Amino acid sequence: MQSMAGADPRLGLVRRVITRPSTAGGEAFDGVDMARFAAMRDAGDFALWWAAHGLHYGIPAGVDADLAAGHDMLANLSRGVLDAAQVRFPSLVIIALTAKPDVLASRLAGRGREDAADIARRLERAGSGIPDSINAVVIDNSGALDTTVDTALSALYPERV
Repeated sequence: MQSMAGADPRLGLVRRVITRPSTAGGEAFDGVDMARFAAMRDAGDFALWWAAHGLHYGIPAGVDADLAAGHDMLANLSRGVLDAAQVRFPSLVIIALTAKPDVLASRLAGRGREDAADIARRLERAGSGIPDSINAVVIDNSGALDTTVDTALSALYPERV
């Protein structure tokens, strides 16, 4: 996502709230404990929230102001929240990035956040695909990042082609 936003100034990044330590690395996110997450959720601070991989994730409600101001925003969502996301954001474009299992396993291991059993579970879920109710642009992300970025940006902005 950072590469897409860096390649096109029309795109902004949504900073997720996640119940993991902020020092976990990877994307830029706001790490909170479960009590804080629950308080934020109950206060209506999230446009969307979900649980996956033993963690809780939230998209801050502030995304509404960005969208109302005409900004296109990128957010990393779980398959399980896509139906709710389509209802909440009618102009939502879903880009589903896939990768060959060996490529995905290597990338997950390289992050260093999950053990072998966690990686195996994620690989198993990765094969489940996108729900039939979701109209998504599916892009194979097994190759070069520049190719994936260009393909995704062309899907969002067809005039680029």
